[in-house]
Amino acid sequence: VQLQASGGGLVQAGGSLRLSCAASKRTSSNNGVGWFRQAPGKEREFVAAVSWNGGDTRYADSERGRFTISRDRARNTVSPQMNGLKPEDTAVYYCATARSSSPATFSDQYAYWGQGTLVTVSS
Repeated sequence: VQLQASGGGLVQAGGSLRLSCAASKRTSSNNGVGWFRQAPGKEREFVAAVSWNGGDTRYADSERGRFTISRDRARNTVSPQMNGLKPEDTAVYYCATARSSSPATFSDQYAYWGQGTLVTVSS
């Protein structure tokens, strides 16, 4: 069971970042994959998710229109493109594989979690 998140960094407000989650084929090829984030002192919250085949997506209200999640099944990666970043987007971002093939939105619907990648948005 391996999930590797990458792509975090420091960006100015209004900028863009593209995160990536690389998963071992055995663990995620038939499962939905989601991204969550946790800011200091706050609860972990849902960001975006994609179904097993990339055909269905879900977004948190605050991310809809700014973030786009996609899935490359050949490379077994899931990547949220994050545009129009705001200081309140600053957090550690985690990817996880869902227990089902659907793009789940609750953390208890996820079985395996990767290590986080830090995104810092300066004002």
